[in-house]
Amino acid sequence: MTTTTVAPLTIQDAEALVTAAHRAAEAAGVAVSVTVLDAGGHLLAFRRDDRAVLISGETSTRKAYTALQLDTPTADLVDAVQPGGLFHTLPTALDRPLLFIAGGVPVHRDGRLIGALGVGGGAPEQDHAFAAAAVAGLA
Repeated sequence: MTTTTVAPLTIQDAEALVTAAHRAAEAAGVAVSVTVLDAGGHLLAFRRDDRAVLISGETSTRKAYTALQLDTPTADLVDAVQPGGLFHTLPTALDRPLLFIAGGVPVHRDGRLIGALGVGGGAPEQDHAFAAAAVAGLA
């Protein structure tokens, strides 16, 4: 059996993701917070625009964590937590900081999950667009 080593998300990668997400948000005139987590869920980078609402720091981190744990963009999970949805009880069943609002995106390298990025502060669709653009730029 052959094993392939995939390079982990580095601090340089994390800083590039934060910068790219902030640039996208600034271009749209939106103040945001950006969180980058490694594959183990540990904080690699965080930046909050000084004009961003304070809660955006918490939401960006929870969005990143949710995207990491479920290996899915949080934008794709919003319907799953509605009444009758596949994950309807998940937000209250776990003692973890999951948040099913668009803005969290998993980060992959060579097909392997290596971390996640979360953006908070704008409308959910904006946060998702900023995060997705940053992750696409890393590849």
